[in-house]
Amino acid sequence: MGREPQLAGQTVLVIGGSSGIGLETARRAHGEGASVIITARDPERVHHAGRELAAGIAAFDATDFDRLGRFFAEVPTPIDHVLVTVPGPRRVPLADLHVDDAHRELDAHLILPLWVAREAAAKVRPGGALLFTGCIDGAYTEAGSAFISALTAALSAMTKALAYELAPIRVNLIAAGFVDTPLAAEILGDRIDERREELRATLPIRRVIGAADIAALALHLMTNTAVTGATFEIDGGQRLVEGWGRARPGKDQGDPRARSARERSESPAGPRMRAGRAREVPSAEGFTGRSPAVRSRAIGADPVGDVRSDPIIGGKETGHDR
Repeated sequence: MGREPQLAGQTVLVIGGSSGIGLETARRAHGEGASVIITARDPERVHHAGRELAAGIAAFDATDFDRLGRFFAEVPTPIDHVLVTVPGPRRVPLADLHVDDAHRELDAHLILPLWVAREAAAKVRPGGALLFTGCIDGAYTEAGSAFISALTAALSAMTKALAYELAPIRVNLIAAGFVDTPLAAEILGDRIDERREELRATLPIRRVIGAADIAALALHLMTNTAVTGATFEIDGGQRLVEGWGRARPGKDQGDPRARSARERSESPAGPRMRAGRAREVPSAEGFTGRSPAVRSRAIGADPVGDVRSDPIIGGKETGHDR
């Protein structure tokens, strides 16, 4: 006799759920019996994710905080758990840091989780979970890490404060090292195999962390009601061999700008920002309800594309976006 699904009858919202960690977490939640709502900026990718998981979907830029507020106002059901994925960190030498880039990083890594907490407070049931994703950047000091180190430390501190303020809603942070995702492979290009082999040879666990590892931790934090206000580091021991003030042997010597492409990949969901712009800021534009006859509609904004809900919501048709 099989065990009961851990999330049966519950609703999980994944902001930034069309790829990487967000999508893998949505899949696992769906497999454990949850109804899933996915937001992402790219209408096509969120459409595919919705088809695969029979999920409610939306397509808007979550760092447009007015639209984020309208999205939460229109969500038609109480929510049990929320996962917020964020872009990967960008290490930029101080001389090259532009104020617009700093504002963009601040919005994505700190203001977005804060604003989701503000909006979700009235929607998440008591005892439910609010989960943020962050990174282990800041564990070691190097040129170009000043701003992202500050944001990383602030997110951990903010998680503790929100856990106290929003109780009995539980608030936790998942801080990851390098995670092998399709976007990490895209950014590293020909160097992805080298990076994988390096990690397999040096990490204490002798393998590379994947999106499924982060998703498994996320589901544990949704179901373990004893945990709140904590930061959970998941890096396979990466900080033990690459951090705490030591340069990465043979890898991190020289100009920090030459290392930026690789280091942008070291985030829970893989790298999502390059050349000063967001690759995949958690986003979407328009919430799709659960009626099979309802078309996607915008939340206080113009509709984007012609994304129909009928093959997605409440149906059995499946599809894959990769």
